[in-house]
Amino acid sequence: MIAGLVLDSWALIAYFQNEPMADAVETLLTETRERGSALWISSINLGEIWYTLARRFSPAFANQQLQALEELGIERIDADWPLTLQAAHYKSRHKMSYADAFAAALSKSRNAPLVTGEAEFRPLEKEIKIHWL
Repeated sequence: MIAGLVLDSWALIAYFQNEPMADAVETLLTETRERGSALWISSINLGEIWYTLARRFSPAFANQQLQALEELGIERIDADWPLTLQAAHYKSRHKMSYADAFAAALSKSRNAPLVTGEAEFRPLEKEIKIHWL
């Protein structure tokens, strides 16, 4: 059994914007909760979700969706120095956004699969587990 999953902003933005992978994300969230496994997201990725939704829809909509994530039991993990340093290490070695580097760092620190469909994580497949959507 998987102890938990780390969510990348890509997966949740696809879910909130009803993109092609939205149903797969919803199924994964439901199944993970039913198993009693943890769901984690870095505060940096949560900020990325908020600004993306605020730009596309409105700040009020973004606030509502973040509340919905909390109600789903997704735990926000704030960036401490070890997480930040690991993210910086990934960013220094790979072509990836800084926010994505935090998702990867959280995945490594929790030894949990990262849920994403973002191709820029491919170079990290030997370092972290990835649940591809």
